Amino acid sequence: MYYTVGEIAHISGIPAHTLRYYDREGLLPGIERSEGGIRRFKEEDFQTLFIIECLKSSGLSIREIRRYMELAEAGDGTIAERKAIFEERREKLAAQIAALQQTMDLIDYKCWFYDVAEAAGTCAAPNQVPDEALPERFQEVRRRLHTMHRLAADSPADGEA
Repeated sequence: MYYTVGEIAHISGIPAHTLRYYDREGLLPGIERSEGGIRRFKEEDFQTLFIIECLKSSGLSIREIRRYMELAEAGDGTIAERKAIFEERREKLAAQIAALQQTMDLIDYKCWFYDVAEAAGTCAAPNQVPDEALPERFQEVRRRLHTMHRLAADSPADGEA
């Protein structure tokens, strides 16, 4: 069964203009065309599109995705290279996730901080909670904040050596 660009766009959620762009950029080498030049997608093209979208959202450029697609078209001799692309993406995403988790931890801590401050009517209240009485998930965040504060206090001011 064949699908038009519009049908693929509707099913996949990828805009039709993006699908046409992917084709122009050489990301969809297996797309057939009708005698009239209309793109004709097959069932297996959904998997290709899913991989392209995954690689794109992981931070790969169109040029890098094109390279991956060329490797895939080249066959089994490129398995190691293709695997390396995904391993590199996994490492970079893991680092991004860790950084985002630290950001989320700080935001959660500050939400807790302001909940306590609001209830007490003062921002001094959360600072009076001893570290060991803090919810466990906030103890490391507070330690990091205090460490950063100490480092800032210990560093010379601008212009000082």
